[in-house]
Amino acid sequence: MLKISLITTVYNEADNIERLLESLNSQTRRPDEIIIVDGGSSDGTATIIQGWAEKHPDLPIQLRVEFGANISRGRNLAIAAASHEIIAATDAGVRLPSDWLEYLTKPYQNASNPDVVVCGFFQADPAPCSALEVAMGATVLPSEQDIKPEKFLPSSRSVAFSKTAWKEVGGYPEWLDYCEDLIFDLNLKKAGFTFIWQPRAVALFRPRSSLKAFYQQYYRYARGDGKADLLLKRHILRYFIYLVFAPLVVGLALRWPWLWLVLGICGEGYVVKAHRRLFFEIAGWQNFSLPKKFQAFIYVPIIRMVGDVAKMAGYPVGVIWRFRHEDGPKR
Repeated sequence: MLKISLITTVYNEADNIERLLESLNSQTRRPDEIIIVDGGSSDGTATIIQGWAEKHPDLPIQLRVEFGANISRGRNLAIAAASHEIIAATDAGVRLPSDWLEYLTKPYQNASNPDVVVCGFFQADPAPCSALEVAMGATVLPSEQDIKPEKFLPSSRSVAFSKTAWKEVGGYPEWLDYCEDLIFDLNLKKAGFTFIWQPRAVALFRPRSSLKAFYQQYYRYARGDGKADLLLKRHILRYFIYLVFAPLVVGLALRWPWLWLVLGICGEGYVVKAHRRLFFEIAGWQNFSLPKKFQAFIYVPIIRMVGDVAKMAGYPVGVIWRFRHEDGPKR
């Protein structure tokens, strides 16, 4: 029978780790072992996990603590300790539907697919949340309809691969603290592994609950892009729009007021997909009061701008880091 090792990393997750453990406990196809690496939490996360392991001896949890380990280091330690060839990965802060692991590992039931990479999906958790969180989910997360399976690179919130594949590409890049799963995916692609799209293996997570936390998240993502030399053209385009195009149109609109209409149309075009997802795809939207719907609608462009500013601030920091570490690890 196929055996599965599930791995994840945690750091100061006391407010949400039980949600993950409860969802793992309710899986229709349980993992044969769960290896959790704690990077040195100071909020009692490790104690909660140990308590769970004692109360649920049928849920085979192994907890390892390594102070200072980043996400890549934690994942590599967990995978190295795994007893089984097939690795399923997820993140703290998510809630997994009961059939998540069943769908994520289904392709491995076919003996001819030992080295494929199974790409699960991720969505905002439809559990009750604020207007900001609902708008956040609509703005920053793609819908299934937006995905091109042949180009999709999975988040390590929901992915499965073989231990052999992990070894062949040298594991997760420990020199990166963010965007590490993207580099891992690209290395697997370069090594010739086949990616299988499995949208029914959905990990549900709560988007950031404040604009400050969202800014920090996207600053770090962009800093990771700069470190790894990723998405240069996209970042340059963002600088052009905010620092050249928008100021130019605003300046001209002061002389020709009809250009405000052009700017407004361009602005809505930039967020129209997010508004569409908000109206038609986000669970719970229909149950909102009219004022809360309006609030979520207004949040969408604000979230997009905050995210863009965070990226413009974070990317050059990562680039400077890369230039200072030219003799360091390369992709």
